[in-house]
Amino acid sequence: MKPLITVDNLTMAFNGKEVLKNISFTLKEGEILGIIGRSGAGKTVFMHLLRGVDEPPTSGKIIYHMAVCDSCEYVTVQSHAGEACPVCGAKMSARDIDFWAPENEALKRRIMKRNAIMFQRTFALYGNDRVIDNVLRALDDVGYPAGKAIGRAADLIDQVHLSHRMMHIARDLSGGEKQRVVLARQLAKEPFCLFADEPTGTLDPKTANLVHQMLEEAAKNTEMSMVVTSHFTQILEDVVTRAVLLENGEIKKIGTPDEVIQVFMEGFSDLEKFCEVELGKEILKTRELTKRYISVDRGLIKAVDLVSFEVYHKEIFGIIGTSGAGKTTLSKMIAGIIEPTSGDLVVLVGEDFVDMTKPGFDLRGRAKQYIGLLHQEYDLFPHRTILDNLTDAIGLEYPKELAMRKAIITLKMAGFTEEKAREVLERLPSTLSEGERHRVALAQVLIREPHIVVLDEPTGTMDPITKVDVKHSIMHAREEMEETFIVVSHDMDFVRDICDRCALMRFGKIVKIGPTAEVLEEVTEQERERMANE
Repeated sequence: MKPLITVDNLTMAFNGKEVLKNISFTLKEGEILGIIGRSGAGKTVFMHLLRGVDEPPTSGKIIYHMAVCDSCEYVTVQSHAGEACPVCGAKMSARDIDFWAPENEALKRRIMKRNAIMFQRTFALYGNDRVIDNVLRALDDVGYPAGKAIGRAADLIDQVHLSHRMMHIARDLSGGEKQRVVLARQLAKEPFCLFADEPTGTLDPKTANLVHQMLEEAAKNTEMSMVVTSHFTQILEDVVTRAVLLENGEIKKIGTPDEVIQVFMEGFSDLEKFCEVELGKEILKTRELTKRYISVDRGLIKAVDLVSFEVYHKEIFGIIGTSGAGKTTLSKMIAGIIEPTSGDLVVLVGEDFVDMTKPGFDLRGRAKQYIGLLHQEYDLFPHRTILDNLTDAIGLEYPKELAMRKAIITLKMAGFTEEKAREVLERLPSTLSEGERHRVALAQVLIREPHIVVLDEPTGTMDPITKVDVKHSIMHAREEMEETFIVVSHDMDFVRDICDRCALMRFGKIVKIGPTAEVLEEVTEQERERMANE
């Protein structure tokens, strides 16, 4: 196979800090390359450079080996050099294009038009349009003949195994189905290369496996190349023909998927032992806590219905259940964000139990400042450094030396090593991976020194190794800061590993509460499947 992309000593730095260091390798025509690494390894930055978005590299080159038509805009892989252009019939010539060289900007745009892109989380669909209309729009964007578009759209939808969803509204599809519509839209461009950045990072394993199958079939059927990034090993096992392991911006290993996975998993250990924690007295109590809403189309909704439980000092307490069970509503009442309809909710502050059901500076206002909430839809200030994001969370002015010390200690509790914590302080959130941003958001909560921390889906986008780091950070925070945690999660493995007790919710009620292992035995297979897909 001829080379498609040559990466030569590629380096990328932000504010003098190198996040990619002398990367060199070659992608061949038709090859499926997997790039794996932990959150923050440099995968997303590398993908942006290969795709041609954001800033040019600090040094080094990316060379595209193309067949170029000089009579029209068409470009394709170099093995077609000397053939007639499928658009205008002119003869195409071989050319090696320095992708980021300013003088090649026009050629770069032509190459980008022939590449396909799939993003993590971002489905890039017309949400109010039907599936087939989304694909028809993509065909129209590339100038596909209108008279043949319907048939081609149907073929593409069939190719991603979604013919049974052809007339569905895009916003009503599941995450895996949306990702397959995105793939159909990208295949409409008849690309020579697909760049997929964490395409299944937020999907459950079963759905991810289906999307991986679609990607592999698409590559084989169209002979396109593919570059896929991930922090999960499954995509290497399912899809790729060759793999690259990135670690701290450098290539640690290139080889077969099995070889790279073996190196990636070296040193992975969940064997750290923690001291047996003796739980303290009750720190939070609820009795017959209720939250009701009135809906025009559904009438009276009992989001939380007569819930009673208690949480003890230094306990890690889990709340599990399917979507709509009432978990998020309950967590927001605990955090003081929404007011209960009825019932009791008290939190221990000092020696006093404070009533959270009543507004006022000496009541809910007093207790709220000691409760931290990390919601799954967290956000960071994009134009402020990580240090500023953390110190802004405290709301007080400190000398920089003290602020940095406090920030580093807190970042370590959120799963960073001390070296990495120091390195990220002066960086902007956009230069971090999604997993790193999630841990910074956790640090924003911990730096306020709350008595109770409510974590809403704390591991939703993290790789398995980072999950262990965060698990350990929570355990350390309990030991060192005597924190109490309430974990709301669909991740039953995480809940099993970390929670002392948990509560299972169904239709607003707690149906089982007790030791975690006992409660998880009560979860039905249908509930397990639903939680895995949410």
